[in-house]
Amino acid sequence: MRLEEYWGVGPKTRETLVDELGREQAIRAIESGDVRTLSDAGLARGRATRILRRATGGAGMDVLATSDARSAYKELLDLAVGHAVTQRAADRIRVLTPLADRDAMENRLEDVLAARDAWADLSDDDRTAVLDAYDRYDERDGSEHAAVEAALALLEAGVDSGPFAVIADLDGGRLAEAAEALAALDGSRVREGADEELDRLRDALGAVEDMDANALALIEDLRSEGIRDVEGFRQSFEDHLLNETAVTIDQVRDAMPTEATDATDFVGATLRTLRGDLTAAIDEREEAVADEFRNTLDDAREGVERAVEAVDDIALHLSLARFALEYDCSRPTFVDGGAATVSVVEARNLTLAARDDESVQSITYALGEHDISSVPAGVDSVPDDERVAVLTGANSGGKTTLLETLCQVVLLATMGLPVPADRAEVAPVDSLVFHRRHASFNAGVLESTLRSIVPPLSTDGRTLMLVDEFEAITEPGSAADLLHGLVTLSVDRDALGVFVTHLADDLEPLPPEARVDGIFAEGLSPDLELLVDYQPRFGTVGRSTPEFIVSRLVANATDRSERVGFETLAEAVGDEVVQRTLADARWASGE
Repeated sequence: MRLEEYWGVGPKTRETLVDELGREQAIRAIESGDVRTLSDAGLARGRATRILRRATGGAGMDVLATSDARSAYKELLDLAVGHAVTQRAADRIRVLTPLADRDAMENRLEDVLAARDAWADLSDDDRTAVLDAYDRYDERDGSEHAAVEAALALLEAGVDSGPFAVIADLDGGRLAEAAEALAALDGSRVREGADEELDRLRDALGAVEDMDANALALIEDLRSEGIRDVEGFRQSFEDHLLNETAVTIDQVRDAMPTEATDATDFVGATLRTLRGDLTAAIDEREEAVADEFRNTLDDAREGVERAVEAVDDIALHLSLARFALEYDCSRPTFVDGGAATVSVVEARNLTLAARDDESVQSITYALGEHDISSVPAGVDSVPDDERVAVLTGANSGGKTTLLETLCQVVLLATMGLPVPADRAEVAPVDSLVFHRRHASFNAGVLESTLRSIVPPLSTDGRTLMLVDEFEAITEPGSAADLLHGLVTLSVDRDALGVFVTHLADDLEPLPPEARVDGIFAEGLSPDLELLVDYQPRFGTVGRSTPEFIVSRLVANATDRSERVGFETLAEAVGDEVVQRTLADARWASGE
């Protein structure tokens, strides 16, 4: 395959990759999703990531029909990356895409859930040991030695189910010997500390080389001891060598010349001979030790290769498992056949959950056919037939958050990952149209929006429409007509959809396959904060509640003239309601 055939690889990118990697290695890096290799070759990491997403999951990326859907997808990946145990795992998470094949979704989901359960069962000490091993693996850029050590840490922690089972039957003893051999070898060399005798010889050579470099000073030191005869000098030099180096007495005596013209010649010849003898001894010993370690590696080669291959995959699944545990994610149910549905019970918005906001309220919601047989206390029974809903209600009532939550659930399920809900049913879609509110009131924005959200409804695949306040981009009258048309088109095309709007009354009559849901504000807190029940009420028009906002403005007015102005607004929205709201807030605060 030619490099230019990959999405995003033009002539300049091809030239860069071929120059730095060669054609075959560049193709291997793209096919394996290797962000690091491409970025090390000179590609910007973001560009490398985009190329790999298309190369490894092009059909899945086509599901993301709008820029807001793509933004939501990237936000999810960023959250998951925060739980990666290695940089390589983080890179692999960044190139995960929605999957086009149901079996692939199920297989990944099985692996992640098995990893989640195995990780949850580990003690804190075992978790720390595994993470420490992966830290070392990361520090050494995923070397073979670091991979084997990570595999040993997993074996020691007793992680032997799901994705970890691939290394569970490895011979731990042989793998440990292989790790020792890998630690000892540096190419053809044997590292310091790997063999005691080799270290002794190297130390001896170093000391002898130091003496040779300072031979004249050594001779003066020996003479300063008052030695005058040759035999005394010879004995003193021998003692010095034995005391200051790791050479043996036999090595010293064998190196001393039988004939020397003077002390300088005697010392120099001895040290040169010792250097040669020690160098030869080191080479011989190093070759023997290296052969022994290489034989150990040959015997353990199959296990080493399995460990190296598995450790990266385990790191990916472990990272996703930690993400799933952090947000209490569960297995979604994939709906078979032609049924169209998205249903969630006690679903949580990950963007809010990531902020550790304890006030986050979970929601139960459904579109299309579903099997929600029981709902949490305080939730209406969920309709089980309408595929399209118009969502109405209070400002700051969580309508946009609900759209985002449904988008997150569908994306994660389609990627084969657990979802942030107690229960969820998902029929994977072919097009995900997510449109956030964009308050740009001009014809260009209207046209570009229609160009992005209407074409997916014209295809034969299943589409999910999540559209927020369409009226923000055109005048209310036209917005109501266009929005009614979008709802009708969604129904006609058998799409699923939620359309957030404040124009529900202007949309009547809706097609019978569509319903209206509402979110309601319930008053003010003692701190005059708006109290909202974020759980939608099905088949009911929600109402914006300006009287609550005006009540807060009246209560917080800083001077008399300002208060008079807000009281005039209170009369317009219903002074009795405003006063009752203020009284309830004061009573709740104990005033």
